[in-house]
Amino acid sequence: MTTAFSGTLPGLDLPAGRWHGPLWLTDEPLTEPGRFRDCIAAFERTGLWPVLVPHDERFAANGEDWVDDRGRLAPATHRIDAVDVAETLSRWWDPFCCAGGTGCLRPFGASFPGLARKSQLRVDPYAEAGNTGSILVRRGTYRLGLVAVERPADVPAALGWTGMIKSTDQVAAVSAVLRSWEDRFGATLVVLGFDELELAVAAPPRLQSPAVVVAAEHRAFSVRSFSGQPGNLREYAASLVHRRHWRFSWD
Repeated sequence: MTTAFSGTLPGLDLPAGRWHGPLWLTDEPLTEPGRFRDCIAAFERTGLWPVLVPHDERFAANGEDWVDDRGRLAPATHRIDAVDVAETLSRWWDPFCCAGGTGCLRPFGASFPGLARKSQLRVDPYAEAGNTGSILVRRGTYRLGLVAVERPADVPAALGWTGMIKSTDQVAAVSAVLRSWEDRFGATLVVLGFDELELAVAAPPRLQSPAVVVAAEHRAFSVRSFSGQPGNLREYAASLVHRRHWRFSWD
């Protein structure tokens, strides 16, 4: 389901914007939180998933914009289906980042523990994404982006996004992990920055035991995000119980 975008979504008024390759982006930051929610509500008929693109001082200081001034990989949506998510996260699992052994990986060790079980979905993922995105717009500075995809997880692969390039150049694998999290936790992409992703989570783990396995997945996906957290995986997992907003970075 992909649709060419002519400048106006049916039934919606959008701020001024333009195409930057496969990404349509508003020229100025979004000031009306409801517009993000409206774009999500229209997704099934437009095939355009909205993402919030945060203001990034690293580029603004030089008069640059990473959307235009940094390269992209080749689009890779056609490769997502072939990715084995469990094998990929196992391959990305790094047992050598802990100082003096594997203590930061407790209760696990040098081997990836496998995928967490699916959580029971109690909230509509798109409604959760709309609410989270609207809150973010009220609190921060974001432009509104639109990408033609079949599902939100495919945005990085569709754009050839390079935000994770310090860890991997397999953008199809990144989208495959996001698809898996969509399916198991109702985790939906809402923010796409130069080297960061944020997800709204409709079905987060409700207990510590499944949360610690989810924590292992997070660490494999973005070691840099985990490295910024205090304690070991068990302690990090405690912060994921009932948490409806996941953030990852590769800076």
